[in-house]
Amino acid sequence: MQRSIPSAEVWSIVWVWSTLLTLRQEARRRRNIAAAIEELKQLRARLKGAKARLRGAAEIDLQVKMTLEKHHVSRYLIVNRTVCEEHLYKQARRGRPGPETAYRKITKRRFDIEWRTDEDAIAYDHKSDGMYPLMTNDRSLSPAQVLQAHKGQPMIEKRFEQIKTVHEIAPVFLKDEGRIEALFTLYFLALLVQALIERELRLAMKRQKIEELPLYPEQRQCVHPTTEQVLRLFSLAERHQLLNDGRFVQAFDVELTDLQRQVLTLLRVPERAFLSTR
Repeated sequence: MQRSIPSAEVWSIVWVWSTLLTLRQEARRRRNIAAAIEELKQLRARLKGAKARLRGAAEIDLQVKMTLEKHHVSRYLIVNRTVCEEHLYKQARRGRPGPETAYRKITKRRFDIEWRTDEDAIAYDHKSDGMYPLMTNDRSLSPAQVLQAHKGQPMIEKRFEQIKTVHEIAPVFLKDEGRIEALFTLYFLALLVQALIERELRLAMKRQKIEELPLYPEQRQCVHPTTEQVLRLFSLAERHQLLNDGRFVQAFDVELTDLQRQVLTLLRVPERAFLSTR
């Protein structure tokens, strides 16, 4: 890792080199080249066929270009279109051929393609395999700290995935920008509460050395509880009130299970929050 010239916004840029990413990019490049060569061989076979329909130079060039762009190998394969001449000899007149029979030469031109691999371009791009930049506006972080912070990105991406799937934030049918901002703010607060519930529960499990809780359906064990599982655990917890002519008669409080009480204790939520105050 090393720092380089800052970005246009004068933010720090840290370049990272990964050996595993180097191997992946090199292997992907070779696979793409091999796939493109295979398609070029098929195109050449079509051109040499007796009923080849790709006779125009522009049409052949387009097919070659599409193949190279499809596999992202335009820099690594150099393809040339060539013209091959085929000579046929036929009798000038009908009849049985003899020693003095005259023949006329018929020349047919067919297109062909040739290619070669540009090893210099491959070697040049191989020098930057495995390299990627990280940009940050926190100048107090060292290159190692920037990389460590970047490795936490999957957790952030997971929250974005949840807000799109679980919370179904889209589509939005509002037109006023203020209302759209207000709606997104509510979703942000819901996501924040969700993250805090998960953080509090997992830290409490760690403090009390609890490795798993039976929060999955059929009481299967869960190592990393989520807010969705906690809410599902309390989804059937109900409290009913008996009224007579609008007057309160009796409250039927929820009967919590042992697992529900354990989760409430871990979350530091008093059990009386589920009981009637009357």
